[in-house]
Amino acid sequence: MEENKNPPVPEQSSVQGKIKILIVEDEEIIRKLYVEELRDQGFFMLAATNGKEGLEIALREKPDLILLDILMPVMSGLEMMDKLRAEGGQYGKTVSIILLTNLSASEEKIMQGVAKNEPAYYLIKSDWNLSDVVEKIKERLARKE
Repeated sequence: MEENKNPPVPEQSSVQGKIKILIVEDEEIIRKLYVEELRDQGFFMLAATNGKEGLEIALREKPDLILLDILMPVMSGLEMMDKLRAEGGQYGKTVSIILLTNLSASEEKIMQGVAKNEPAYYLIKSDWNLSDVVEKIKERLARKE
């Protein structure tokens, strides 16, 4: 897969609400599906195709929640989460992150990376449909209010 040479540009929409969600997902069809659904639900959407872009957008825009894939080119979701938690100040330490991945939680190395960064949820894509993930997002955001 070829690295995108263009600077990261968030996919944004005009929104009635102020809640910002960043999705970091390299699979275009999944990314667009979530952006469209969550935008329709009234969220301000930001999107990135890899962890490097996602980290830049997260630090600049400070979204209320990050929906993060693990396996991506350039920088993995686990590496992005590590850097965000370590370098993002108070925001980086406390922002809600939902991992949405194809990886099962059985791999020890993955679980060590996940556990130390305390994501809100670890969801396996094949086990969750779009509306269930949207409900988890709303549930997590409601806890922050």
